[in-house]
Amino acid sequence: MTTREPVPARTPADSAITVSSIMSPHDTNLMGTVHGGVVLKLIDSAAGVVAARHSGGPAVTASMDETVFLVAVRVGDVVHVDARITWAGRTSMEVAVKATADRWNESVPPTTVATAHLVMVAVDADGVPRPVPELVTETPEDVRRYRQAEIRRSHRLALRAALKAAGEAGDDVA
Repeated sequence: MTTREPVPARTPADSAITVSSIMSPHDTNLMGTVHGGVVLKLIDSAAGVVAARHSGGPAVTASMDETVFLVAVRVGDVVHVDARITWAGRTSMEVAVKATADRWNESVPPTTVATAHLVMVAVDADGVPRPVPELVTETPEDVRRYRQAEIRRSHRLALRAALKAAGEAGDDVA
């Protein structure tokens, strides 16, 4: 196991990214639109890059919360996935993601097709959680997103505690 130099505090803008991909017939589901799993993979990949950039090393997905599919994505759409960190704790981070789509051959404004919030955990070479840098909020929008992320975190923790108290593992399929 190697030790890393601590990564200095970072702003959301330091690690924000946009990933774009054109959707092909290979990406479709039985309805003829792009399969939600394709969009989820883009969302998860973008969040992973943001978390790795913020933390200065590998990060894994711990949970994907509040994923909302708003509009179907079509073959030929160019999907743009914008991701940015909204909160950082000791070893975990929340990344907010918005996916938009536009036609590759039309001049129309992009349409928001999905949003999600992912909790990512920084890990070392052995897969053990490691500390992440402080998140420095610079803009009023950063502060708003940070506060919203804290609310989502408190809800996740309360749900976990309530399920544990009820004797529920929370891993049931049906």
